[in-house]
Amino acid sequence: MTIKRKIRMGMVGGGHGAFIGGVHRIAAALDQQIELVCGAFSSDPDRSKSSGQDFFLPEARCYCDYATMMTEEAKLPEGERMDFVAIVTPNHLHFPAAKAALEAGFHVLSDKPATFNLAEAKALAEMVQDTGLLYGLTHNYTGYPMIKQAREMVHSGEFGKIRKVVVEYPQGWLATPLEQEDQKQAAWRTDPKRSGAAGCIGDIGTHAENLAEYITGLKIKELAADLTAFVDGRLLDDDGNILLRFEGGAKGILHASQISVGEENSLNIRLYGETGGLEWHQMEPNSLRIHRLDKPTQIYRTGNAYLGESATAHCRIPAGHPEGYLEAFANIYRNFAADISARLCGESKHENLHDYPTIEDGVRGMAFIEAAVASSQNNAAWTPLA
Repeated sequence: MTIKRKIRMGMVGGGHGAFIGGVHRIAAALDQQIELVCGAFSSDPDRSKSSGQDFFLPEARCYCDYATMMTEEAKLPEGERMDFVAIVTPNHLHFPAAKAALEAGFHVLSDKPATFNLAEAKALAEMVQDTGLLYGLTHNYTGYPMIKQAREMVHSGEFGKIRKVVVEYPQGWLATPLEQEDQKQAAWRTDPKRSGAAGCIGDIGTHAENLAEYITGLKIKELAADLTAFVDGRLLDDDGNILLRFEGGAKGILHASQISVGEENSLNIRLYGETGGLEWHQMEPNSLRIHRLDKPTQIYRTGNAYLGESATAHCRIPAGHPEGYLEAFANIYRNFAADISARLCGESKHENLHDYPTIEDGVRGMAFIEAAVASSQNNAAWTPLA
């Protein structure tokens, strides 16, 4: 049986002045499987209501805070209430908002990192398991078709045993003290009370960590990290250089920076196995370079018939029409909605549309952050992921 309606979404955060909230709404709407029905868009009740009006929501469903939203939505008939909540707040609110949603019986799709610290992530994982509700995490770079292709090729053994992983995420936007100029996005990301124990490593380093583990299927066992706050007066790291040891013997290098002047969002990954390897760049996401021992380099492209099933399932348009950040983000939302729809209909999950980051990825990300901070504070000593 196929569900005859869209999946209904509520949102916590993402009101006027927010960046990532708009990205989430576009991603959710792209495949026409999800509709925004309510929200607590700001800690300021007036801003929350005015934001909701801009999204053409009824005033009664523009809530003054997320706790009220969970309570009031749970009172509505099943045919009206939201099915899940998207959490798009600064980091310190991820856990309490997700906890409130799960306790009220709603599925959760959260921006990353999952929580403020590792203890919260582990507690949230227990809640997800106990409630049986769905939890997704928007490590959106895993949604690119060529990342799906890379993962499929590595897992099929095309490159033999993986030996080395090099993953980088340089940006340059925090090369100056923007947080001192009342720049909203810089202000909370550099504030330990809202961001957590790490700055750059928590914000974008976790994307690099997640991408490396996703493609290879290997977990980081331990790391040696050197984190720095280069900008005078900055309380959290804005640059990090990390050595990685993976389960199974692979070694890696992870570099994340927000003070690399001139860089935009240059996330990229290279990995090398016994018989070949691959290379992918987020700023040219439709291409995947493939290397094989004693053979010419190949370039795989989105939308072509030679791609594997998973990559094909995450392409929307014919080859030569670029698909980018928003489409990758939308793949996370579409897959999450497909899982909710399958539950509502009592159907089995679609194999190729079930793939999205979960609470396990959230726990891994928080363990990575805490290990990196601990290692750096101990002169880059090798530190296991808890």
